[in-house]
Amino acid sequence: MKKLFGMLGLAKRAGKVSTGAFICDKMIKSGRARLVILAQDASENTKKSVRDSCRYYKIKLIEISDMATLGHATGGGDRAVVSVNDNNFAKAILDIYILCEAEKG
Repeated sequence: MKKLFGMLGLAKRAGKVSTGAFICDKMIKSGRARLVILAQDASENTKKSVRDSCRYYKIKLIEISDMATLGHATGGGDRAVVSVNDNNFAKAILDIYILCEAEKG
């Protein structure tokens, strides 16, 4: 997972990441989000809203870590939701995530 958060930080520095539930919802609905990352300890209302939006707009969604770690990776405070708004970064992060999940089990 360390590599995933490193890639997320790189995407943030490149200006290809949006953070926070409200902004990410706008990115999803505008079609700019390519991948959405949801913290496992986000509130149930936030989780439901993000899951429903991603399902409706057909955006890939992964749930990892916690809000503090997600916020730290993107250079801020606690974050429940992060959207990656670039195809290349989204693919790279998703590939790392799939590899990590395969190693787990």
